[in-house]
Amino acid sequence: MHFDLVDLSLFRHVVEAGSITHGANRANLALAAASHRIRSMEASLGAALLTRARLGVTPTPAGRTLLAHARQILGNVERLQGDLAAFAGGAAGQIRVLSNTNALTEFLPEVLSAYLAVHPGVSVDIEERLSDEIVGLVAEGAADLGLVAGTVETGSLETHPFRRDRFVLVVAQGHPLAARASVPFAEVLGHDLVGLDRASALTRFLAGKAGRSGQPLRLRVQLRGFDAVCRLVECRVGLGIVPETTARRAARTMAIAIVALEDPWAVRDLTICLRDLAVLPPFAQDFVAHLRAPAG
Repeated sequence: MHFDLVDLSLFRHVVEAGSITHGANRANLALAAASHRIRSMEASLGAALLTRARLGVTPTPAGRTLLAHARQILGNVERLQGDLAAFAGGAAGQIRVLSNTNALTEFLPEVLSAYLAVHPGVSVDIEERLSDEIVGLVAEGAADLGLVAGTVETGSLETHPFRRDRFVLVVAQGHPLAARASVPFAEVLGHDLVGLDRASALTRFLAGKAGRSGQPLRLRVQLRGFDAVCRLVECRVGLGIVPETTARRAARTMAIAIVALEDPWAVRDLTICLRDLAVLPPFAQDFVAHLRAPAG
């Protein structure tokens, strides 16, 4: 049985993507080459590593064992590269980050800009997920760190504070709700909404809250960004729920009103979660330091 680092990296990507096609893309391999490598790994082991179905692939018990070792080995290689890069004149490597929608759109861009400017050899792979999904994936070793809502249970993971924000309702000026100081989310569900696409972590979160209240999330338009949501709200297409930082920035140039949401979950204390800061490569530890630094 012989697996090289390309095999292990490919297998990790395939399992995390739930698809050989998408895993091959992440690993920068042709689909035929990726499929051949997976089959060769299974033949070498003498056991199936993946259960193949119409909607994708999942690891078998043998595959889950291989995945755990692959993550550990690849993590060790990345740490080795980071440690040795200091002797070659600069850090080099990759940081895998999972983030919820709020942190990703409102706070990460500024941090990334400052960090990457002083670490030109480092790349940061960011994926948007729900906070509770992030905790499980970080614990499994699928990412180096996650940015999650402070209300989510993080178990044994190490945590550090990141930022505080809150979700607010934005409505067009002149809308009946514009005169209100605050409104419960249940009342908002009686109106048409403009929001992010259904695959976004925030939309899935709001849909879950709506479902538990017995009402649907009436999304008339789905967009890719909060600024676009505010623009369509201004045009009276519907109401929007966005981070307060976005709303206040948009309100300087758009005819919208900001209304507080009364629900406790609207306040978002964002948290950094990771397995162990001390075992991260130095360049990744420095990234965490940038995240923890006060916003400037």
